[in-house]
Amino acid sequence: MVARLLLRAWPRGLAVGPGAPSRLRSTGLEPSQYLQRSIVPTMHYQDSLPRLPIPKLEDTIRRYLSAQKPLLDDGQFRKTEQLCKSFENGIGEELHEQLVAQDKQNKHTSYISGPWFDMYLSARDPIVLNFNPFVSFNPDPKSEYNDQLTRATNMTVSALRFLKTLRADLLEPEVFHLNPARSDTDTFKRLIRFVPSSLSWYGAYLVNAYPLDMSQYFRLFSSTRLPRPSRDELFTDDKARHLLVLRKGHFYVFDVLDQDGNIVSASEIQAHLKYILSDNSPAPEFPLSYLTSENRDIWVELRQKLVSNGNEETLRKVDSAVFCLCLDDFPIKDPVHLSHSMLHGDGTNRWFDKSFNLIIAKDGTAAVHFEHAWGDGVAVLRFFNDVFKDSTQAPAVTPQNQPASTDSSATVQKLNFKLNNALKTGISAAKEKFDATIKTLTIDYIRFQRGGKELLKKQKLSPDSVAQLAFQMAFLRQYGQTVATYESCSTAAFKHGRTETIRPASIFTKRCSEAFVREPSKHSAGELQQMMAKCSAYHNQLTREAAMGQGFDRHLFALRYLAAVKGSDLPELYLDPAYRQINHNILSTSTLSSPAVNIGGFAPVVPDGFGIAYTVQDNWIGCNVSAYQGRNAREFLQCVEKALEDMFDALEGKAIKT
Repeated sequence: MVARLLLRAWPRGLAVGPGAPSRLRSTGLEPSQYLQRSIVPTMHYQDSLPRLPIPKLEDTIRRYLSAQKPLLDDGQFRKTEQLCKSFENGIGEELHEQLVAQDKQNKHTSYISGPWFDMYLSARDPIVLNFNPFVSFNPDPKSEYNDQLTRATNMTVSALRFLKTLRADLLEPEVFHLNPARSDTDTFKRLIRFVPSSLSWYGAYLVNAYPLDMSQYFRLFSSTRLPRPSRDELFTDDKARHLLVLRKGHFYVFDVLDQDGNIVSASEIQAHLKYILSDNSPAPEFPLSYLTSENRDIWVELRQKLVSNGNEETLRKVDSAVFCLCLDDFPIKDPVHLSHSMLHGDGTNRWFDKSFNLIIAKDGTAAVHFEHAWGDGVAVLRFFNDVFKDSTQAPAVTPQNQPASTDSSATVQKLNFKLNNALKTGISAAKEKFDATIKTLTIDYIRFQRGGKELLKKQKLSPDSVAQLAFQMAFLRQYGQTVATYESCSTAAFKHGRTETIRPASIFTKRCSEAFVREPSKHSAGELQQMMAKCSAYHNQLTREAAMGQGFDRHLFALRYLAAVKGSDLPELYLDPAYRQINHNILSTSTLSSPAVNIGGFAPVVPDGFGIAYTVQDNWIGCNVSAYQGRNAREFLQCVEKALEDMFDALEGKAIKT
């Protein structure tokens, strides 16, 4: 029942927005200190959230084989099928029973939470490009508010309002409303707040409302990923009151919360940021930020050298800052320049280890770049949406505002790091590697204007399935094959849920892609439409299953993790070349949908892959693609555009142009 109700309109990937803010309740609190004052406490539903289910082993194996079918020839598939049967009836069954038993003893969390943290934190690859994505804001609708100083002040204050609202338990709980007319109302909220937290989820369920997990939110602020041997550490200091600002590779800190925890006046924050923007010091010869782009083991050693060289207290100020504000000294030229700037920049003006960097370019273009170990897109997008809404609808300062008359030189502290020759050598080596890597990355962007969500829904097609089908067709046209494809899906409907994988490449998409790309003249428009409809129906099924924790990827991952923890030999299933191939995700995709979002992006997850961030809006489809040398992002996007044109032609009954 939960699955049927919840998944009728469940959003994928990052596409989860907040419920409407409730009416402010009357308190003596200063309005400008808070985004909202929810009458339902922020964490009211957390204790009663349902637990992430562990799928049946036979279902996982069946789904796994279905995903393998379009990727393997008959001989390979028979071999993989045999390995699956042996696994299911042997070691797999034992591991599954142990996983279920372990899960029953840990009812406070989910079976995937610990292994998933370990997966991220144990990775030794640099986090920039390999893990950290970005999401960029739309411009402020009032153009004069896009002045860099004005927007930086307003977004900083709005971010601090979010922090204060969250910590005061006044932030609206994140709820997915299937019937907002019943559940997203003051009447319902006034009732549900009196239901004990241990039962509150069930009360929401009765009116088709589904609260989402908010356990990650506390890591948004004052948090940093610290490099450690073998496994990094997530550090949070919720007593910190200062902001970290980066400009031209220089580090500045100043308090943005006073001793009582109140936000410092907006005009003071504006004055301090103006002071930083007026600093004409040349860029440092050895910008420390490059170290956060290093291999994690190398960064561990260099960080220890920093500490030994008398920088421990200075590093502590960086790590504990409420967040990192990056002020760039150049305007953004176009979407491709925006993506390069926000995804990696030149390496000098980001602290990639911070939970998030709020980046504001010279022309006011803004984005959030975030570290991925601590949390997923649900928490980041909620923060993103609320900051955009608050900074544009209730800005703390106007372009006419004069900064406060205050001595910023006494308040703003410029951090100086003591660097010996070993550290200077380490920074230079990190810069060299960073520069070499980003030179190999290409990014391109298209906006397909012929139609979007509205038209596709009229045709009874899932908009997401059409976008995914376009990627399958594009790769087939460009490279002549069907490959492992990953689409992220949130499992935040469950306590400590993270993500599950939708596997968009199927026998249906393969058949449909081959018809469009290789033999369009052999099929009528009606036949092509029927194939698209089958792809859509199957994609909807996969999406429903994934969002309800019924994919196969996380389950197989957890079983493998359990075998490794026990020190057992890796079961043969995991040694199968087909298993390695399906987890070598050449097409890695994630979708964004929010009125606040301009575009988002991330790098490919494998050297010969594509990183595909996309959005299907009412009347257009946007696609932002990254690739390393050996793959061509521009050509791939031309093939995506051709695929979309062909599908829209078929929907209009037109013949497909070869």
